[in-house]
Amino acid sequence: MNPVRKNCDVSPSAIEGFREMIYQHYRERGRILPWRLTRDPYKILVSELMLQQTQAERVVAKYESFLREFPNFAALSRARLQNVLELWHGLGYNKRALALKRTAQIIDTKFDGRLPSEFAALVELPGVGRTTACAIRAFAFDAPEVFIETNIRAVFIHVFFADAEGVKDDEIYPFVECTLDRSNPRTWYYALMDYGVMLKKKYKNPSRQSAHHKKQAPFKHSNRQLRGQILALIVAHADMTETELLRQLNADSELILRNLKKLEEEGFFKRQQTKFVIG
Repeated sequence: MNPVRKNCDVSPSAIEGFREMIYQHYRERGRILPWRLTRDPYKILVSELMLQQTQAERVVAKYESFLREFPNFAALSRARLQNVLELWHGLGYNKRALALKRTAQIIDTKFDGRLPSEFAALVELPGVGRTTACAIRAFAFDAPEVFIETNIRAVFIHVFFADAEGVKDDEIYPFVECTLDRSNPRTWYYALMDYGVMLKKKYKNPSRQSAHHKKQAPFKHSNRQLRGQILALIVAHADMTETELLRQLNADSELILRNLKKLEEEGFFKRQQTKFVIG
């Protein structure tokens, strides 16, 4: 499941001190987030896909309204994609909504509505890569997985690679592994993430020292923004034609048409004569 890595060169007393520092901060300033108050694998899966590339504060409101409308795999599996996309609007990266619905359909039909706990099964689900599969196993099933996300990365760089540049995740993994609280991985990772959030607010973001750090391109006037605008118009206006869509958008027509083709290929909609049909 996890690649074989060398052990980290950290003494047991240093590991104990590191854990106590992280847990102390969590006891005093840990965030209360709705997905942390449940062990329902469905709700945790929803939160993990929503949190991909999106800050927790933006996710909270959408997460709760999404669960009210689609409380379980069966409800989401049988929902109209149009309704799912309408509720997802504002979170961005709409492929995650499509992946989540497809995952719900797989779980509902293949796994009798129960999310499998095995890594091999999770990682094959749409939208669930290695990191998300490990996070789901840790948070829903208390499995002592070893994984890195942006806030976890910030913690380990700040503490163990303070003066380094271009730090690779393969260098960090041994430290994540040897400091992991295997008796309570769920709470440990919550505590790590919250410590990372604090570091980013208090100091220059330690993740900038990572070899994998990429400055996010501006959203305004990006192709990602255009994709979102195209899909939002189609979702909001079921009878919209291609001609009307081109008229509504202030962008190059060839670029719009290329994005339309790509969105159709990804499965967001089908064409019926001059109309777009979601799902």
